[in-house]
Amino acid sequence: MATVGFLDRFLLSEWRLLTNLAAWNDVGTNAYGCVKQLYKLKQANRQLKVLLSIGGWTYSPGFAAMAASDASRQNFAKTAVELIKDWGFDGIDIDWEWPASATEASNMVSLLSAIRQQLDSYSSQYAGGYHFLLSVCLPAGPDNYNKLKLAEMNSAGVDQFNMLAYDYAGSWDTTSGHQANLYSDPANPKNTPFSTNAAINAYLAAGVPANKITLGLPLYGRAFENTAGLGQGYSGVGSGSWENGIWDYKVLPRSGSETYDATAGASYSYDSATKELVSYDNVQSVQKKVSYVQSKGLGGTMFWEASGDRTGSGSLIAAAYNAQGGSGSLDKSQNLLSYPNSKYDNIKKNLAA
Repeated sequence: MATVGFLDRFLLSEWRLLTNLAAWNDVGTNAYGCVKQLYKLKQANRQLKVLLSIGGWTYSPGFAAMAASDASRQNFAKTAVELIKDWGFDGIDIDWEWPASATEASNMVSLLSAIRQQLDSYSSQYAGGYHFLLSVCLPAGPDNYNKLKLAEMNSAGVDQFNMLAYDYAGSWDTTSGHQANLYSDPANPKNTPFSTNAAINAYLAAGVPANKITLGLPLYGRAFENTAGLGQGYSGVGSGSWENGIWDYKVLPRSGSETYDATAGASYSYDSATKELVSYDNVQSVQKKVSYVQSKGLGGTMFWEASGDRTGSGSLIAAAYNAQGGSGSLDKSQNLLSYPNSKYDNIKKNLAA
């Protein structure tokens, strides 16, 4: 029977900060680690919503078998909501990369429906009707999104469709290209094998409400070595910040000149001496994408992932925030701070001493 679990219980809920030695003598069953710190952030920032994200590229292979039966889907949903109420979170994000057939796509809809029912049932009993969020991470490549039942997912109660609008080009290709371009470049099709605009239009045509679509932006770049430029052959991807060929945005550009491609709505750097090209978003391309989001009436932007950003005027998260209108553009609904049946005493008591 499928259940939702986690890899590092100590880090998530048992790790006590060495700067708070009194925590080692706490009486009762309390949450510590990331769970407690996130709850404290919710208390300090009442509009902050914390969601439990399940899956991801590494852990997606288990979804298909789990979602194939009603009993398994129901147990998955039940145990996911158990973690929500124990940890004091505001919703669930499903990151199934990606359903490979019409049957799996239908099973995904049924899974989302089961989760929505469990969230709403818990809320009606213990949270005063609070609306727990349900989001999904979804692809920007047509081979993947054309298999999905997007309108049915919307009807199943999904609040946010988070489009992962990046990884359009990389080490799996034979030529270099933009990895997160907004538009296609008809004059240079090898530069833009995919485009965000095409994916957004496909989602809208399939019946996804514009205001439920969140546009994902990368905080990293993909490198191509020994290449003459965009759309050209290359040899190798070199080293990286945490994986070969992938560099955190905060260390970019590496060398050479940075260029903004206005046709594609994308940026990159190229060093003619070392023949290294790195495709990534910069402040200008992020501002262009935010303008696009606003023109389409989309729900907003998201990033993968925050540790790759830089601080100061070059921050891409700050660039998006400012371009969207700052705090005035953010959702003002409050998070939940009442979890009366959490298994953790301190969460149950709202961290009261």
